[in-house]
Amino acid sequence: MFANASQDLDLNRLLDALLAEQRIAACDALKVLERARQHPDEHPLELIAALALADPLHPGQHLGLDALCHWLADQVGQPFLHIDPLQVDLAQVASLMSAAFAERHGILAVALDDSSVTVASAQPYRRDWEADLNHSLGKRVQRVLASPRQIRQLTPTFFGLAHSLRGAGQPPAPGLSELEQLLELGASQAQAGAEDQNVVRIVDWMLQYAIEQRASDIHLEPRRELGHLRLRIDGLLYPVYAFPAGIALAMVSRLKHLGRMNVAEKRRPQDGRLKSRLPDGAQIELRLSTLPTPFGEKLVLRLFDPQLRHETLEHLGLEAPLLVQWKALLQRRQGILLVTGPTGSGKTSTLYASLRHLATPQVNLCSIEDPIERLEPAINQLQVQPGLGLGFADGVRALLRQDPDIIMIGEIRDQETAQVAVQAALTGHLVLSTLHTDDACAAITRLQELKVADYLIRATLLGVMAQRLVRTLCPSCQGMEHTDRPACQTCRGSGFHGRTGLFELLRVGSALRQRITPGADLEALRQQAAADGLHDLRRCGRRLAEQRLTSLDEVLRVCG
Repeated sequence: MFANASQDLDLNRLLDALLAEQRIAACDALKVLERARQHPDEHPLELIAALALADPLHPGQHLGLDALCHWLADQVGQPFLHIDPLQVDLAQVASLMSAAFAERHGILAVALDDSSVTVASAQPYRRDWEADLNHSLGKRVQRVLASPRQIRQLTPTFFGLAHSLRGAGQPPAPGLSELEQLLELGASQAQAGAEDQNVVRIVDWMLQYAIEQRASDIHLEPRRELGHLRLRIDGLLYPVYAFPAGIALAMVSRLKHLGRMNVAEKRRPQDGRLKSRLPDGAQIELRLSTLPTPFGEKLVLRLFDPQLRHETLEHLGLEAPLLVQWKALLQRRQGILLVTGPTGSGKTSTLYASLRHLATPQVNLCSIEDPIERLEPAINQLQVQPGLGLGFADGVRALLRQDPDIIMIGEIRDQETAQVAVQAALTGHLVLSTLHTDDACAAITRLQELKVADYLIRATLLGVMAQRLVRTLCPSCQGMEHTDRPACQTCRGSGFHGRTGLFELLRVGSALRQRITPGADLEALRQQAAADGLHDLRRCGRRLAEQRLTSLDEVLRVCG
């Protein structure tokens, strides 16, 4: 029993138990007691965790708050729960009790079914609230132990969002005119009164939460009754929340205002852009895209991490030999370099990192993109505008009159763009672009399909980088039994956290050029490339699996 007379956790009894189990040293216990005198209102587990003591059971790791919570849960016989907002119906649980009741008792409802309500608490012995909750809800209370920090941080989020949802109505009136609107995240902390402020708060929460979860994309999808919010994390989509349809549409309108889009136009797809500022002052860029559906506009926001603005070739995950070879190809004065792969495989990151590698005061870098995904100060960027008759091909022709040294074409989609890319390479320019193909050799046959003459492919194509993104194994639960993995808070039980690249680099040498003939056989091209030293994507994936960076199943999922 670790409780005092008031049923709160007693620090001295906790320390005695930790000392008895040799989880901490006596000198460390004295340090904890000294900190307790300086911070008398701090939770006992947080007092211990704040000193970052060495964990004897896990050499090289600290005795952190979650480890202490796991230990305490085992001691008191209550399940430990890392609260994942992705798994909580916020509106449902926030309606079970008032915010004042939750804050007064330090509890948070996290789940509800027909017969019971699950309540998280960081004080496992306190029961003064159970009878009231049981009486008001008429349901059995199931207790779980959770981190006091999580409960403290999530309580205002849960109840604040529920308050905003109840009060949300129409979006705010337009009045923003800058090309890139700056959204101050975390600035709307006061309780919302006006209906438009409720929508602002909900959008604020959505963006902050997406950034905290490392999401690459946010999907707001209208349906007949509800609007669904999903986040793409490490390449997979996760359901987050279901808003009333009217609120979801109001959120879309709010974001269209911020992205300088035509709010009244709901029949045609639109693109926009905005910047958001986090509470710590960092900025993040977002690209917006709308799509009309039978139930309203679907909105997708792509988030660009500000750290990517400084990402170099060394950060992409290229193995050392491939990195050297790619850099050598980038030093060529003229020709075409292609990056291939499906949507979301990291092609844009590779192109931008390559351009940063080439950016010096002595060269003129130009790009034509649809849309401009990241604003780069060293690149003269032009955006495709089909409504004005400016496509990729016309854009390249315009760039050629700007005395460029290096041209980046966002994507070679059609015959005309392929032809002007080849002409640019023939006239003394280095051209970088992307294609959608399964592997590097397929880029050759794709160019043939786009009616590029074989002799022009032989004369201009320098190399092709094919790539994919695979999820990396979670460092926190790697090596755990599968049954233990669901408790991992880092990866939510998936076993993966973060992504890295798989790459294959095709360098077009003399032997391969001889095989670029009318009706060239793709398999023959692959065999020649392998003879020239190409290591395909699957082989790259096997090496990463052998290094315990990913799994073979993940490689097969991505590469087929």
